[in-house]
Amino acid sequence: MRRLATCILAAVAVLTGVVVAPPAQALPAPVRYVALGDSYSAASGVLPPDLTAPPQCLRSTRNYPHVIAAAIGARLTDVTCGGAETADFFTEQHPGVAPQLAALSRDTQLVTMTIGGNDSGVFINSVLACSSAGLATLGQGSPCKDRYGSSFTDTVRSTTFPALVEALRAVRTAAPNARVAILGYPWIVPASGGCFDRMTIAEGDIPYLRDLQATLNDVVRRAASLSGVTFVDLSRVSDGHDACQPIGVRWIEPVLQGLNPVIVHPNALGEAEMAARTMAVLRLDRG
Repeated sequence: MRRLATCILAAVAVLTGVVVAPPAQALPAPVRYVALGDSYSAASGVLPPDLTAPPQCLRSTRNYPHVIAAAIGARLTDVTCGGAETADFFTEQHPGVAPQLAALSRDTQLVTMTIGGNDSGVFINSVLACSSAGLATLGQGSPCKDRYGSSFTDTVRSTTFPALVEALRAVRTAAPNARVAILGYPWIVPASGGCFDRMTIAEGDIPYLRDLQATLNDVVRRAASLSGVTFVDLSRVSDGHDACQPIGVRWIEPVLQGLNPVIVHPNALGEAEMAARTMAVLRLDRG
């Protein structure tokens, strides 16, 4: 019937000389995108700040969710917040800062996050502890490993892992129609050597911290697999872009001589590269 009507209109146009325009095609609606997560998602410390965000969240307009949203023309709801733990998906992180899951709905089409590193204080506590221990020995030996042993990795496996599974399953429930991705954490330190003038970690503790981060990323990967969530692995692409590298190469700013007041966090280059990898894994079309 539609084809017949089209033919009739065409015939009328030929006989009368009147040009009949085809019906206008509606533009596709922008993807409804919700960004969750911690300071690695929020790009805490990267300028310029997002003035629409709660000030405690230290969110930047150059975080990887903003980069992705601009690239694919998505409608972004960004609730990323520095210091977030998996528990903050369910409860207020700060007074007036709603649980992050509240931003999700059945209409949500895309969700990304980086989360888990703050649970039990493992991520930042290990860096600070190893930095202090390294100062005490002037970078010699492995004082952090000698003191803390497997305690950090034990906590990641026993506590962070089940918390991640719970959080990711809750995201799937709250946004059942969305594509959901969780990013691993880009490398903070190199595989060996280190840079004591910028990261005051003893040379013997560099592999120790690298192993801890590998353990964290592995539990993120396993939690994603159990929850039906896409894992964005950054281990290969971020190798050689750790905090010991020079400006313009590193994705993570060091403790000393860094450009970011929020230490040991991604810079704008790191956020852009995290966005690029996420879009590649999810095969998101650029607008």
